[in-house]
Amino acid sequence: MDRTILHCDMNNFYASVECMLNPKLKGHPVAVGGDVENRHGIILAKNYEAKKFGIQTGEALWQAKQKCRNLIIVPPHYEEYLKYSRLAHSIYEDYTDLIEPYGMDEVWLDITGSTKLFGNGEKVANELRERIKFELGLTISVGVSFCKVFAKLGSDLKKPDAVTVIPKDSFREVIWNLPASDLLGVGRSTDKFLSSHGIHTIGELANAYPDLIQRKLGKNGMMLLAFANGKDRSRVAPQDYEPPMKSVGHGITTVQDLENNAEVWNIILALTQDIGHKLRVYNKNAAGVAIYIRYIQDKQLGGKQWQCQLPVRTHSAAIIAREAYQLFERSYRWEFPIRSVTVRAINLCSQDLPEQLQFFSDAAAVERKEKLETVIEEIRGRFGKYAIQPACLCQDIKMPTDREVELRMPTGMIG
Repeated sequence: MDRTILHCDMNNFYASVECMLNPKLKGHPVAVGGDVENRHGIILAKNYEAKKFGIQTGEALWQAKQKCRNLIIVPPHYEEYLKYSRLAHSIYEDYTDLIEPYGMDEVWLDITGSTKLFGNGEKVANELRERIKFELGLTISVGVSFCKVFAKLGSDLKKPDAVTVIPKDSFREVIWNLPASDLLGVGRSTDKFLSSHGIHTIGELANAYPDLIQRKLGKNGMMLLAFANGKDRSRVAPQDYEPPMKSVGHGITTVQDLENNAEVWNIILALTQDIGHKLRVYNKNAAGVAIYIRYIQDKQLGGKQWQCQLPVRTHSAAIIAREAYQLFERSYRWEFPIRSVTVRAINLCSQDLPEQLQFFSDAAAVERKEKLETVIEEIRGRFGKYAIQPACLCQDIKMPTDREVELRMPTGMIG
């Protein structure tokens, strides 16, 4: 039996919520971004008026201002976005319990078992579109297809406030002439590789030599080949499904660019204080660490990331900080000042899971460090987060002072 999958994407979600809550913003170019004073310097979302000026998600605020002097930048209000995301989910629940989030503003719905009750996929999609508009004052684009990947592609084809159907018997005519980069899973580096081998469209990817794709792109390449041919078999997870936690991370855009290793160490140490706390809360140990560094190169925001294994699984903030910093020292060449730093504890497992000790690792030292940090956690629990902290963090370390909202993303990352 063919499935009926919907992908619902709330158009310009952050910016749309801001404009809906403040009608004075409507008709003006609006972008949601960080605090200009604190240099949370990127565009998180923008409305269609701002898009006309070429403003892009992820670019620096000063770049956006150069494109549009009248751009109105509003700070993010994550509590409101979460509220409207949940309200939208409550509407989706009227049609199915197979609801899989893909970020705060996107979901897949499997309504295969509901079509006899509510009608075919296109009818349900239009009904959802009208309900979201009437009940929440927001708009969505909906893709309707027989698999998740094509449903996602459909919701991207027409925006805003639109429905796109990609049928199983004619999907080749509908999508094979589209750029390969439109397909879910084809990022910049993959698209660059495909282009270098003369693969520019989804159809060309679908008909590419499997040996070439597997040799160069491995399992992910074969998955993309299957996607392009309409062979996505992945299921829509139930709404109460909790994805396994894959990483715990924390990142920050500094109020000034970082210019030396000492400044980066301070930021890494500050970030890992929160990471260590979260690992304890979720009863997790990390077996690896990853860092992501962003910088400005030729007036464009660039970035690099690296990761490595830890010598011993741990939830110690100090050990994770040290390994992250050593990874940074080995990897970054200081061609450009640093705009932001993100640290992630990766390859997580339960703290209760036994571990085979290694001859060259000092498990006893790790245990002593974790016991010390347990005492520190207890002090912070009684007297506040900043009651006790490393001395180097008591100075101005170019960290913003505003608070952030913790979100659990559908990828299994806590941020």
